[in-house]
Amino acid sequence: MYEHRKQPLASIGTFYQRILKNILVALVIMVICLLIGVAGYHYTAGIPWLDALHNASMILSGMGPVVEITTVSGKWFSSAYALFSGIIFITNVGIILAPALHRLFHRLHLEDGKPK
Repeated sequence: MYEHRKQPLASIGTFYQRILKNILVALVIMVICLLIGVAGYHYTAGIPWLDALHNASMILSGMGPVVEITTVSGKWFSSAYALFSGIIFITNVGIILAPALHRLFHRLHLEDGKPK
């Protein structure tokens, strides 16, 4: 068995900084994934840039496609991008919620060690 010291709960300012940092990380991930989708739809399906942005945004947000894909390469890309977008959506939710869940578990852990 190992011993560890219980760390105090982080200040509310530190907690808000962690949330902001994680939101920024999630936004960067989302922008990169959106750029992948826009380029992919434009080059594999021949969709104009604005329509490719619209379609990639809708897929990435979980709303579904808005442009009919007619090329074979576009359909392959669209299928892969839809699966990829679902994973990115779940990942980003985890990244954004991580500081709050960490704080909750830390608080419960600290309360667990108090005498009753």
